[in-house]
Amino acid sequence: MSILVVGSIALDTVETPFGQAEEALGGAAVYFSYAASFFNHVRLVGVIGEDFPEEHLKLLEGRDIDLAGLERGRGATFRWKGRYDFDLNEAHTLDTQLNVFETFAPKIPEAFKDSEFVFLANIQPGLQLDVARQVSAPRIIACDTMNFWIEGAYDQLRETLKAVDILVINDAEARELAREPSLVKAARQILDWGPETLVVKRGEYGVLMFNERSVFSAPAYPLEDVYDPTGAGDTFAGGFMGYLSTQEDINETAIRQAIIFGSTLASFNVEDFSLNRMKNIEMQDILDRFAEFKLLSHFEEVET
Repeated sequence: MSILVVGSIALDTVETPFGQAEEALGGAAVYFSYAASFFNHVRLVGVIGEDFPEEHLKLLEGRDIDLAGLERGRGATFRWKGRYDFDLNEAHTLDTQLNVFETFAPKIPEAFKDSEFVFLANIQPGLQLDVARQVSAPRIIACDTMNFWIEGAYDQLRETLKAVDILVINDAEARELAREPSLVKAARQILDWGPETLVVKRGEYGVLMFNERSVFSAPAYPLEDVYDPTGAGDTFAGGFMGYLSTQEDINETAIRQAIIFGSTLASFNVEDFSLNRMKNIEMQDILDRFAEFKLLSHFEEVET
């Protein structure tokens, strides 16, 4: 069962108090694809420039990621440059060069249109909706967005949410989208607009999941070394959707397990720059840390 992802592919220059990376492989679709590929076959749709290194393509192809939907535009690859301070919670953008990504209009290959699991990474909401309409019979469509689109394409985003089963955003974005300071009230409002599930990323404070039946809280994994949080949210989404794609029944249990798998992958990602840490883990490492996650919040019933 394949997973379709549509989003950015980038060359990132990142500086944190613990080091830096120059022109490193990045982008939402890249982080998502790599994480999801631990669980299932991934179909990637995106655009790169004439300058995109061949070694990066080989890395992705080596992870069972189908690049038939990858366009190579005339010009330079999308570039992002950013800096993090010691708290690592906020990225300070120093430079953004959209380049070929500026005119990106996703075209889903015919062979990809039967994808059952679809992730619409952070791109213009109108493009996300167009992709959703190009897929023939998806079981789950999930999407991400950001404050730029909430502020500049609010009505389009609201329309896109009608076609989405799961929305994955951070807590500030959820509040801004719903125009509601209470996260619980914001979640209720967003669920009324279309998504059946809202997954709220809270960085070092973990993840909250809302649906009409329940609220689920997952902790963040306590790490000794955090070098670079770039791509953590997209890595989370990749692990989350990757695991869901292996399940016949997308029920409450499966969604909660998927959140922990997403959190597990994200915890590995932040331990180094770009995909450097992810390239050195195997499925057993993921399963071992998943088990540790379970113990973080386990407690026994009180006898009365």
